[in-house]
Formats: sequence, C-alpha cells, structure tokens
Amino acid sequence: MKKSDLQEAAYKEFYATYLNAIEDVELMSELLNGKKQFKDLVETIDATKLSYAYGKDKWTVAEVLLHIIDTERVFQYRALCFCRNDKTALPGFNENDYAKEVSIANRNKENILEEFLAVRESTIALFKNVTKKQLLHTGTASNIQWSVGGLGFVICGHQKHHMKILEDRYF
Repeated sequence: MKKSDLQEAAYKEFYATYLNAIEDVELMSELLNGKKQFKDLVETIDATKLSYAYGKDKWTVAEVLLHIIDTERVFQYRALCFCRNDKTALPGFNENDYAKEVSIANRNKENILEEFLAVRESTIALFKNVTKKQLLHTGTASNIQWSVGGLGFVICGHQKHHMKILEDRYF
C-alpha cells in the first residue's frame, strides 16, 4: 500500500502534519527506512544530550525518543485491533501524561535504541503479515475513524515529524 491509497479524509486532516512528513511511498519500505533513520540518529546523539530540553516545559531528547516509541506502540495496538476486525472504540491517550512517566533517569542511548528496535520489529512483523483487505479494515480510536493502513503511515510520519523537531530544535 502506498500513502496515496489512503481514503480517510477525517484523520488526514487531523494528522496531516504526520502524513505530510512522508512521501508517497510503500508502507513497508517506509517502516524499514524509519528503522534505519532512528538508529542512525540515536547513534549520533552525545549521551550527555539525552537530558537536554531546548526550553522550559519542553521534553528532553530522551522524552522525545520515548514518545516516538510509546506512540508507535499505541498505534500498533490500534492497527492490530482493527486488522482483526475488532469494532471496539479505542480511547485516545495523553502524550504529556505518558511523557511524565517515562523515567529517563535510568535510560541511556543503548536501551532506548534497543526498545525502539524491538517495537519497530514488532510493527514490521504485524504489517508484513497484513493482507491488502485487512489494510482497509477500519475502526475508531480517539473518536476518529482509522484504517489499518492509515495507522501504519501515521506511525511513520509521526516518527519523521519528531525526528525533524530533534534536528531543528535540539541539535
């Protein structure tokens, strides 16, 4: 599936920032490319920068990285539910509440990267085994109608969006 195959207008508008962060590419290609980009970025970060925030009440570098991971987990779960044709409406999540609980004191580049790679491998395994028909399955999360494929592309675009913020505002 390519991004241009998405047909859901409601979340295209709500999540346009993330969808616009990626080209019209194949989903699996973008998941694999994003894995490499995240790994390359984390490997270049000076360990002392993990606790850096560019302003008052802004997340630290580590919190941004962990936010990418947390969000991928949430969206991956949503994709799994909808892929299996579960019609249960799923709740939203408050990213700021999640960020408060990531406990960066005991985190380092290596274990953040290890966690990301585990989550991304799981995402890749899920989408690798989703049929074309299942990519079109829909469900409701955060009061928005989503397709399985749409969730995959938002995972990719969300990562790119936050990596650009890291490049522009933190480094």
